[in-house]
Formats: sequence, structure tokens, C-alpha cells
Amino acid sequence: QVQLEESGGGSAQSGDSLRLPCAAPGCTLSISAMGWFRQGLGKEREFVAAISGNGTRTYYTDSVKGRFTISRDSAKNTVYLQMNTLKPEDTAVYYCAAEAYNKFTYAYQAAGRYDYWGQGTQVTVSS
Repeated sequence: QVQLEESGGGSAQSGDSLRLPCAAPGCTLSISAMGWFRQGLGKEREFVAAISGNGTRTYYTDSVKGRFTISRDSAKNTVYLQMNTLKPEDTAVYYCAAEAYNKFTYAYQAAGRYDYWGQGTQVTVSS
């Protein structure tokens, strides 16, 4: 089992930046793609961003393109979500997810692709 630990959440003003790291400390199992999802109050969980196992491909939902950047340090089993120009609609609990092996039949945007999930970190953006 892989435990994912998100951090870096908190309160921000519109236009501010936050960086969310997600680590898998002590992980000895392989991890392929990693991603971020979010769930606002009263809303369904939605895809935010993903990065392929080798880090060469990234994917974003339209609402964060140009503002958010996903990256990874595979040696540290850590993925980062750099969030710039934050908006109130970015307010949500952000969840980190990791795939145990490359599931070719799933899109990177699909929650079902991911085997491991973090507990989530709250991001609150005020206007």
C-alpha cells in the first residue's frame, strides 16, 4: 500500500499563488502517473491535472490551463501542483492520486486510473 501525503494548502487571496506538494514517504512500490483532483463544497470530485510516469506528458482541465503547473520528482516520489493566479472558484479540497502501473485503457483524467489517494488538503481562495 502507498500512502500519499498532501501539504501546502491554506487560505489565499485572489491572484495569489500556492504550491501543493504530495509525497509518498518510504514508498518502495512503483508509481506511474500521478494526478490532482479537487472537490468543492457540494460538488463532485473533478480532475485538475496529471503527469505521466516519465514526466514527459501533462494534462490539465480547461479551467486551470495557463495558471496551474504539475511537475514531479520521481527520485523523491513527489508530485507538485503550482497554482498561480488563484480564483475563488479554485476553493476546494485537493486530492493527490497515484497509479501503480500504466493503465492504458484509462484516460489520465479518469479517477478510476489511480490506485492510491491522499487525504486531501483544503485550499480556500477569497476575493
